[in-house]
Amino acid sequence: MSGLVHGAVLVGVEAVRVEVEVDLLRRLPSVAIVGLPSPSVREAAERVRSAILASGFDFPRNRVVISLAPADIRKDGTSFDLPMAMAILAASGVADRGRAAVWLFAGELTLAGELRPVRGALSIACAARDAGFVGVVLPEGNGAEGALVHGLSVRVARSLREVVDFINGAVELPSASAPPGGDAIAELDLRDVQGQEEARFALEVAAAGGHNLIFEGPPGCGKTMLAARLPGILPSLSAAEALECTRIHSAAGLRASQQGIVRVRPFRAPHHSVSTAAIIGGANLHPGEASLAHHGVLFLDEFPEFRRDVREALRAPLEDRVVVLSRAGGRVVFPASFALIAASNPCPCGYHGHPTRACVCSPSARQRYRAHLSGPIVDRIDLRVLLAPVEPARLFGESLAEASAAVRARVEAARSAQSARNGAGCTNASLAADLVVPLADPTGPALRALVNHVEASGTSARVGRRILRVSRTIADLESAVRVDVRHVCQAIALRFDGEEEVAP
Repeated sequence: MSGLVHGAVLVGVEAVRVEVEVDLLRRLPSVAIVGLPSPSVREAAERVRSAILASGFDFPRNRVVISLAPADIRKDGTSFDLPMAMAILAASGVADRGRAAVWLFAGELTLAGELRPVRGALSIACAARDAGFVGVVLPEGNGAEGALVHGLSVRVARSLREVVDFINGAVELPSASAPPGGDAIAELDLRDVQGQEEARFALEVAAAGGHNLIFEGPPGCGKTMLAARLPGILPSLSAAEALECTRIHSAAGLRASQQGIVRVRPFRAPHHSVSTAAIIGGANLHPGEASLAHHGVLFLDEFPEFRRDVREALRAPLEDRVVVLSRAGGRVVFPASFALIAASNPCPCGYHGHPTRACVCSPSARQRYRAHLSGPIVDRIDLRVLLAPVEPARLFGESLAEASAAVRARVEAARSAQSARNGAGCTNASLAADLVVPLADPTGPALRALVNHVEASGTSARVGRRILRVSRTIADLESAVRVDVRHVCQAIALRFDGEEEVAP
């Protein structure tokens, strides 16, 4: 006898439907899983056996052959526990075969037959809807994610026994429901930052246009403090952006059982000891920090201290806004459209250029330190601001700086103008190269000023286009229709700040 049910496997952030077919052969009792299963899927045979027995059912005394199709896609993860158990019980005549075939199942089983949540439940539910299934059965812990998919019946269960009783029509499983509320809004406010007007303006420009930014300055001048307040001035996610972010975080297994959709733009801040695999994704083809920061911010403090291979791995995501991973386990494409915010000291000791503290680094040591940032990486950074310590009298003054709410209002207005001009969700930083000049719409004098600067400085064409993108964002913050000379000059000043570029 045979039984057929359906599950799904994650390929990147997308879920691919998988047919789980079981055949019971009259041979010595054993379990064979075919169809390119990973070790975690092969090990599931013993969990499934124990879960079936613990749930009060008999395990077939036959050779159980489990086929996972399509066979050319690697099956990984623990979400196949439940569909394999249901296929075995359908083949044994315990579960209704006809009804089991119209539902998609996903869940990890304990030895006692309880269901544990799995990663990627949101993508799995989307795949079930797109494939035309009646609904999807998920562990109770994945209910909040599954409830985000409309047009699909999403049922949640706590055990294998409940799922079997539901398929046989003995009980009704509860429908999944989204939890109230969502992620907390950032509480850090820009009014806490005294002074640093140029850095504050650069942060506003970066937020408005999605631009990459690096702060350079001695310890204690406010680099990390400024970056930490960036979420408070970023606009809210659109419905499409929020769903895309949630799918990525779900695929990484980062959504807790009572969390629904991602409400605020991601802000990822990995330590400088992070590996390349953790940044862009590794052999397991899970999303890395660059993808988890999609539609948000990737903050890299002490940027030169990151390993060179980690920094250079960011080249493609910063330019193409996707991460392409080709491994033995397959090839996947992760979205990675983020704004890079980096912080750096001016030298190894951190006090080069400090007004009161002497730098102890030799010129060659400073040069080596600055050379950590290669030319291609510097080319991809739109804004570079040098910070100096704030005077104590101003630092402890009673006057408060502008609050995040006021800055956020300007940022949202600028983003709205960009969406109307560039297309929904397309920031100035993500404009295609051939659209930069037409959509930036610079005046004749502004274009001549940009050309003269590129020729005089010897910078690359990529840098020239990035300057024009920043100019367009500054114009949007002023509600200007066209990019003028002053906008170009401001963009140039924010990128070079009157100092020599970082050595290649």
